[in-house]
Amino acid sequence: MLQIGKTNTLEVSRIVRFGVFLASDRGEVLLPRKYVPTGAAVGDSVDVFVYTDSEDRLTATTQTPLARAGEFAALRVTDVIGIGAFLDWGLDKDLFVPRQLQLRPMRKGKAYVVYVCLDDVSGRMIASSKLTPFFAQDTSELTEGQKVELLIHGQSDIGLGAVIDGKYSGLLFHSEVLAPLAVGDRCQGYVKQVRDDGKVDLALQPQGYVALMEMQSSVIDELTTAGGFLPLTAKSDPGEIYRQFGISKKAFKKLIGDLYKRRRITISDDGIRLAE
Repeated sequence: MLQIGKTNTLEVSRIVRFGVFLASDRGEVLLPRKYVPTGAAVGDSVDVFVYTDSEDRLTATTQTPLARAGEFAALRVTDVIGIGAFLDWGLDKDLFVPRQLQLRPMRKGKAYVVYVCLDDVSGRMIASSKLTPFFAQDTSELTEGQKVELLIHGQSDIGLGAVIDGKYSGLLFHSEVLAPLAVGDRCQGYVKQVRDDGKVDLALQPQGYVALMEMQSSVIDELTTAGGFLPLTAKSDPGEIYRQFGISKKAFKKLIGDLYKRRRITISDDGIRLAE
C-alpha cells in the first residue's frame, strides 16, 4: 500500500522522456528524470520518497528527507509569506507550515522543531510547530532510569522541553542541564520520573543504583589511567567535574563519598587517590 510522506519500494512500470513512472495501488507515480538511477529498466524496484507536488500529483524522489510523516525534526526556515513559511527538509521542494500551525510567527533563517504530517484536507505534506497535539499521551511504557533519545524543542523559565524517543514530551529542569543545549539539539537522556499525571521529568545522567555503580567504575577507571590520582575534590569547580566525568558536582560528591566508605579511594585536600 502506497504511503505518502514515507519511503516506498516501487516497481518501474514505464520509461518516458522526462523520467519513469512507478506502479502503485494508487496509480502511477512519477519519478523525474534527474532522480532516476542509472540503468533503470522496466520491472526494476526503486526505493523512493513519495509526496505530492504543487498540483497535488503524486511525485517520487530518491532524495532523503530530513523527516518523514509522523516524525519530529528541527528544520530551518527558507522563506516566509503571508499564509505561512517554508522549511528546508532536504528535498528540492520546501515543506510548508501554514500560519495557523505556527506556535509563534516563524522567521527566515531560524530553525524550529516541527511535526511533519499530511494535511487532512489536501493530502499534502505540511509541518506544524504546535507540537502538543502530536505527542503520545500515554507515558506508562516509560520507566524510571530508562535511557532515551531527546530532541530539545523549547525552553521556559523552569527548563527545556524535549521530544522523547520521537513520541513523548518531557521536561529537563535547568538544574539537570550542565552543558549548553539549544532548541534543535539532540542528545541522550534518562527518565527521572513519570508523574501521576503522566508528565515526564528527564535527566542527562543515569539514574538509580545500577547507574551509580557504572559511574563509580568510570571514576576508578579514570583514576587508574591517570596513575592513581586526580586533582578533583568535592570543592572542585562544577565545570571541571563535568568535563572529566560528564556528571554534576552533586553526583560526583555522592560518588566519591560512597567510594571512600567502601575504601576504594582516599580523599585529600588536593584530590582523590586509589586506595592501596
